Amino acid sequence: MDHFTSALLSIYDQLIVTDKNGTILKSTGTGNSLFHTVKSANVGGSIKDVEQDLFSTSLAEEVMGKNEKRSFMQSSWQGPEMLMTAYPIESGEWVWAYKEIKDSYPDASRTQSGPFLESKKPSFPFVIRSKPMLEVLHKMQMVCDVSATVLLLGESGVGKEIAARAIHNMGNRRDFPFIPVNCGAIPENLIESELFGYVEGAFTSARKDGAKGKFTLAHKGILFLDEVGELPLNVQVKLLRVLQERVVTPIGSTTSHPVDIQVIAATNKSLEKMVKKGEFREDLYYRLHVVPIHLPPLRNRVDEIPHLVQFFLQKYNTLYKRKVAFAPDAIDLLCIYQWPGNVRELENTVERLVVTSGMPEVDVALVKEVLPFKGPKPTSIPVIDFLMPLQEAVDLVEEQLINMAMEQYKSLKLAAKVLEVSQPTMSRKYKKLRNKIEEASFSPVNKRAILEEQINQRLRSVAAVTAAIIPAEEVISLQKNMKRQTSYSQKLKQKLTMIQEKEGVIEWVFIFIMTEDGRLIHLVADKGFVIEPGEEYIGPPEMVNVAYQAFNGKAGVTPIYEDRYGEWKTSFAPIIDDDGNIVAIVGCDYSKAYFNSEMQRLRKQLNIHV
Repeated sequence: MDHFTSALLSIYDQLIVTDKNGTILKSTGTGNSLFHTVKSANVGGSIKDVEQDLFSTSLAEEVMGKNEKRSFMQSSWQGPEMLMTAYPIESGEWVWAYKEIKDSYPDASRTQSGPFLESKKPSFPFVIRSKPMLEVLHKMQMVCDVSATVLLLGESGVGKEIAARAIHNMGNRRDFPFIPVNCGAIPENLIESELFGYVEGAFTSARKDGAKGKFTLAHKGILFLDEVGELPLNVQVKLLRVLQERVVTPIGSTTSHPVDIQVIAATNKSLEKMVKKGEFREDLYYRLHVVPIHLPPLRNRVDEIPHLVQFFLQKYNTLYKRKVAFAPDAIDLLCIYQWPGNVRELENTVERLVVTSGMPEVDVALVKEVLPFKGPKPTSIPVIDFLMPLQEAVDLVEEQLINMAMEQYKSLKLAAKVLEVSQPTMSRKYKKLRNKIEEASFSPVNKRAILEEQINQRLRSVAAVTAAIIPAEEVISLQKNMKRQTSYSQKLKQKLTMIQEKEGVIEWVFIFIMTEDGRLIHLVADKGFVIEPGEEYIGPPEMVNVAYQAFNGKAGVTPIYEDRYGEWKTSFAPIIDDDGNIVAIVGCDYSKAYFNSEMQRLRKQLNIHV
């Protein structure tokens, strides 16, 4: 057994042997400090308690119930990700083997939707552990090697500048400047000269030799416009021209010069609401909103908090030459705090705890001293406007609270803590609630979503087949001769018209190309199309986002959207050459009326009442 143990410890960090009930008979390791922080990992403890104390998920009971070997990842509350392998041995005992995974980045390539995207990761520390942030990383990978304008959205403190720097670090502009500009911190009378520069004599206090603006300094690199919603309207006009034409005219000069840059803007405001109020130009909004990336608030990334705590803890322990650790209960408390200041507030809190802790371990009491902890506030209040049995009302409120807690924390352990019940009680009540939800899952809303997906599958297939029968070489030849009519334009126009007439339900069939700065340009379409060849299409985000995904290899269908031509649902698919390069996309427009009639037809055919 000793030789067996030694062999396993050459692979794993910690070995725990339990009896068939999960009671620990032996616990040994190679020095991983994680298991030294809880008494439950000692002989006589329980493997179930170890999971509850150390990890965000509890799987031991399920594993032992199936009585077979199993390996899976466990996220610890104190930071490290652990690979855990459990297997029964002949004596009826169990071996639980743990290995710390030191890679700070999960394999984001698993979330990618096609073979056209290379998996990239920033070279500097950027903690990404939650599913929402993996989706953010995926979108960042999509835009890092193109010049499309990116709009980062999210609350203050979520890490928008870090995300912008990660895009720069991962992309082909990494060797050129990254120029950040805080649009809200520059006085209104100076912001134009800061952005666009000026020449000698442009105004009274102008420097003798003039000055280069941020756009010029960012040439071949990235210009990051933070708090872009703070820009004055008169500056927005000039910014729009630079984004459209990629040329800059310094103040006081009549000479323009080209700039090769990617613009990343960021805001914590709703630009759509500002547009409606007349505080932000609509045309500039659409120009910035080419690729929107929303960074979720920290309260929606609870599973990331222990890893962020560990990252900041290591940072400030090193900076201040300390050796502070966090107790599991202290990390639990940090996880159920609402973090109105997001990651920035969390970092400041960890720094403060490292500096002020007089003990080697931060406990719950110390966390409560530095945080205005009042527990999570519900986003909605249960309202009962009719009489019902009291127990039924109590059950209704209980169900809502359990749902809110699980939706927020994704963990029975944390939900139990915030609702102040035991974990077994929470587990039993949540299981009962899930059974009730599953029984009623086929609701009218779900029925409508299922019917819509059936229609979307067909529309997606039509676009994919259309893209497959269009010769990529004809599209490439037409791109080279866009300014004049050629045989290729006539052939493609006839082919698209034939497809449109044969299908009968497609309003328009068209081919778009995309410029380096992310603009959608009409190349050719059926004879009835309303946009001229070479004209730019500017539309709502619902449509543009799906079109952009098609340029990254993913066929898709938009929701119903409205532009200046009407209300539509559009399917897109990429046109790919023999080398696997995407040369353009094909789009098929369907009217809202057609979509509604198809929904009615499917409902009758399947006898589904929505």
